[in-house]
Amino acid sequence: MSDITQVLPNIDTEPFEKVLERLEKANISSNDLMTLGAVDVARRADVSIDQVRELTASLITQLHAQLGFDAPDNDHDNEKDESAKSAKEHPTWSHISTLDDDLDAALGGGFPAGQVCEITGESAAGKTQLLLTLLLAVQLPSPKGLGKSALYLSTEAPLSTTRLSQILARHSYLSSLSKSEKPSLSRVQSTQLQDLETQDHVLRYQVPVQIARANVGLIIIDSVAANFRAEFDRAGTNSSDALARRSLQLTQLGAHLRDLARSHNVAIVVANQVLDRFGPAASLFDATATPLSQNSVATQMSSTNNNNISTVPPPSQQPQLLLSTNDPLSLDHQQRFFTGWGDHRFMRDLKTPSLGLTWTNQLSARVVLLKQPILKPQDYLLGPGMDIVGWRRHLKVAFSAWSRDDNGTDGVEFEVCEEGIRSKKPEESTATFDET
Repeated sequence: MSDITQVLPNIDTEPFEKVLERLEKANISSNDLMTLGAVDVARRADVSIDQVRELTASLITQLHAQLGFDAPDNDHDNEKDESAKSAKEHPTWSHISTLDDDLDAALGGGFPAGQVCEITGESAAGKTQLLLTLLLAVQLPSPKGLGKSALYLSTEAPLSTTRLSQILARHSYLSSLSKSEKPSLSRVQSTQLQDLETQDHVLRYQVPVQIARANVGLIIIDSVAANFRAEFDRAGTNSSDALARRSLQLTQLGAHLRDLARSHNVAIVVANQVLDRFGPAASLFDATATPLSQNSVATQMSSTNNNNISTVPPPSQQPQLLLSTNDPLSLDHQQRFFTGWGDHRFMRDLKTPSLGLTWTNQLSARVVLLKQPILKPQDYLLGPGMDIVGWRRHLKVAFSAWSRDDNGTDGVEFEVCEEGIRSKKPEESTATFDET
């Protein structure tokens, strides 16, 4: 059944009545109309090509109007300037800054209002530190914030007001503001969601009221996976019926969050946990990854007889990215493009964001925080964990509806410090602050 009138209920259907009837009979949707060629659509619906092109142009014009784009101009420069002006002035494209220029540039300006974004990473990668910074940044006036308050919904630990106060006092930009300009902890509302039932009730009935009452511009859920894992990862809940029920609830949650974001023009940022990814690529030994690996291999080779030398990979060999299937449309092949891990062969300890592909399809953007250990050179004999001198963290965009992704790279390096998070220059020393 065609969904054109559902996607655009205000479209003038009078000039296209006969065409729409034919499209309805041919089960051609609005997505088909914009992605398929006019010749293919005309052949399937038995209508003229010109009629299809006119309807497609009208559909695209109406969609652009809904998104805040101006009508196309013959002058390319004027079109570019007007589109940039529209994107800047339209409230949908207001951003919440991370208060760091390099991180904002990587994110395409920050976290926009009207969108549902995810921040994922392993434990102590810096997710909570970034979320706390956003709670303060949203209170700032444009262009760094929205001039509104924030709502923090926790499914695990309660909001750390002590750490929030520390960021407010130590951040170089926030501490330089006058008392009247400074963000306030009183404009950060928080509550805990103990289970899925409570989470659904709060999001559907209490959050819309609080948005209107407190002028909320940012909603944070930390984390979105906790209640689902507690509910569905128990023994006896791995049946196909349970998985189908979880997928349905994830789809309903995503649809509700998107509706909240659009209808109230708020930014929704959710934290997500990660799982270890098991497979051929995750089990590879990268002998060139670190000095520790090279020294370990050299020691093994020197102490192994000639008959067994061939079983030890020499340091010069570089592992190839192995997949369990060669099908380019398989999940094993495609997940490197939307998970944030596995998009280049030098990555080790691969992870996968929780809640699977069903949840991924609900998001406008996924921001991944990577954490890699810094090892002492020549100290590979100290034992597990004793040769780690620090951590190197990177922020990368796995996918985004408004900015480029960082697939194939490590993204922007950052550090966690007393003032929150900040990007690192190559010459700067490694951060020593550890997230707790």
